[in-house]
Amino acid sequence: MTKLRAILDRIDLFPIIFACALLGLAPFVPEPHIWEKLTMLVSGTLVKPIDIFDFFFHGLPWLVLALKLGLGTRKTD
Repeated sequence: MTKLRAILDRIDLFPIIFACALLGLAPFVPEPHIWEKLTMLVSGTLVKPIDIFDFFFHGLPWLVLALKLGLGTRKTD
């Protein structure tokens, strides 16, 4: 966990938020792509390999942001 924390500490927050806004939400019309993939996941229709890859590709910035914010709030001794 300390290696992950060290990697995340080297990344500024702004590029992660920028990636979430662009890559995580693109294409914006008719709905954000990650939202479409999340609804497919919940409904059980996320089965095609391209859709699964697309879900991870568009979800990766959100995962990095969640890890950075989640690990950044803990104090290290």
